[in-house]
Amino acid sequence: MEKAKDERKIKCIVWDLDNTVWNGVLLEGDTLTLREGVAEVIRTLDERGILQSIASKNEYDAAMTQLKKFGIDEYFIYHEINWGPKSNSIKNIAKSINIGIDTLAFVDDQQFELEEVQYSVPEILCIHADKVREMLTMPELNPRFITSDSKLRRQMYMSDIRRNNIEQAFEGTQDEFLSTLNMNFTISKVGDDDLKRAEELTVRTHQLNATGYTYSYEELDFFRKSKDHLLLIAGLEDKYGTYGKIGLCLLECTRDSWTLKLLLMSCRVMSRGVGAVMINLIIRMAKEANVRLFAEFLPTNRNRTMYVTYKFAGFKEVGNNNGINILENGLSYIPPLPDYIKLNVEL
Repeated sequence: MEKAKDERKIKCIVWDLDNTVWNGVLLEGDTLTLREGVAEVIRTLDERGILQSIASKNEYDAAMTQLKKFGIDEYFIYHEINWGPKSNSIKNIAKSINIGIDTLAFVDDQQFELEEVQYSVPEILCIHADKVREMLTMPELNPRFITSDSKLRRQMYMSDIRRNNIEQAFEGTQDEFLSTLNMNFTISKVGDDDLKRAEELTVRTHQLNATGYTYSYEELDFFRKSKDHLLLIAGLEDKYGTYGKIGLCLLECTRDSWTLKLLLMSCRVMSRGVGAVMINLIIRMAKEANVRLFAEFLPTNRNRTMYVTYKFAGFKEVGNNNGINILENGLSYIPPLPDYIKLNVEL
């Protein structure tokens, strides 16, 4: 078990366009050609589950038309094509995708733009366009495993964009909107086919990770086989498609007590309330097993939401162990499941 700062992994590449993705300057009427190797890099990063966006000082319609001519427009999920500072565009992209800004990389041919971004957003990884062909060998851009969720990540985020647009236009309460989604939330034991995704979740998820720890494939395999542990994985789908496997829970079980050693949820489902649903199930299971239920929580600069989720579920602080807060749920009250979600339990 390691803290989640062990090795940086990039979740999204933000590309400049002129003299970066293509050779030439669009609005100067140059004859444009794709930079050598860039199409292969873009397609390979997509296959690895790394999202890609654009931050370019250009005319929006002209730039999108050119991307379509080159046949690569589909690979970019957010387009910040305007005349403002690129650092602002990058911040907007991070907010739109709902990921930490330190998980982004920015590619540009102009040193001035790279320095402006690095100064304004020091956490970001900046890459000069001359290094494009070397990008595929960078450790930050090489996940240990490429899972089925990785290969579908762009499509899943595109579905998220569609949902968000519909939600913004929806006239009604949050619960009323959620009830229109026909959500199915499935919780099951981690199987052999889930292990790669389970490790990927611990490496990629920081905002909604109660302890901030990562677990290796081998450690997770041990826990799923251990009679003293219960390792659960959660998947979510709705009428717009699948969110993939988006949650993970690790329980350490003794005769008298259970301890939540890990609870995490993908930031993509932050507004869907599924974290509370998973905790609800654990509370009910602990009550049926007649054991005390504890949870470990390690505060980080990102996971405040998970602490609030625990508190709303009835957990109270009862101690501290080497900086790790120990919470306990008295099991006296089990909140009802929300009407807008169907829970499927496969244990």
